[in-house]
Amino acid sequence: MWLYSVLLLCSFLVPIALSFDKKLQFYMQWNAVLPSIIIIALIYIVFDIYLTKLGVWGFNPRYHSNIVLFGLPLEEWLFFLVIPYSSIFLHQSLVLYFPQFQLSKNFARALTLIIILFVTIVIIFNPNKIYTVYIFSFLIIALILSLFDKTRVIRSFYISFLLILIPFVIVNAILTGSFIEEEVVWYNDNANLGIRFLTIPIEDFGYAFSLILFNLLLINKLNDKFKNKQINN
Repeated sequence: MWLYSVLLLCSFLVPIALSFDKKLQFYMQWNAVLPSIIIIALIYIVFDIYLTKLGVWGFNPRYHSNIVLFGLPLEEWLFFLVIPYSSIFLHQSLVLYFPQFQLSKNFARALTLIIILFVTIVIIFNPNKIYTVYIFSFLIIALILSLFDKTRVIRSFYISFLLILIPFVIVNAILTGSFIEEEVVWYNDNANLGIRFLTIPIEDFGYAFSLILFNLLLINKLNDKFKNKQINN
């Protein structure tokens, strides 16, 4: 049963179909979006392979294809392409149609600093929780970078992430065992805080946030590079 593949396909169909919407024209952003997704995916996949070998998490062969590369099923590789694409699409759609939906500069900055402080404290008191340390460290890096981002994408991302959480919770809840007999992806709770929303480890929310934020920050950098290149030419 290729449940993992079906979930990815369902996550991808609507965003890819609407990428050619006349107003949004998301396909026009592919020159920056696609390279960003690939670059960030490679970073996360390296850690994914390493943590899988350590037994931090694993995959139930009952729910994925027989194609496995470096210990990761094909669907896990595709996850880092499909989910960021769909999430970035949702973010850009919200920004286009509801540009007023963003936090004030000062509030966004204060919230960012509070989150950085909070997750830093969590790391300090849980140094033996590999998954927690890994995800929250990435989250801290992404948030620090956002403080120096001239486009202030974090101001709108805090809002759009609430929208992204809807499909994220549905898909990730199923992947981690909600509504089905067994997990598609299992987690070793000795490596995390052991706190779950439905069946989703709480760290996964930080995982999603940092994964998408890194992409948005890199997309902005690539767009600036392309614009400067056009000006110079």
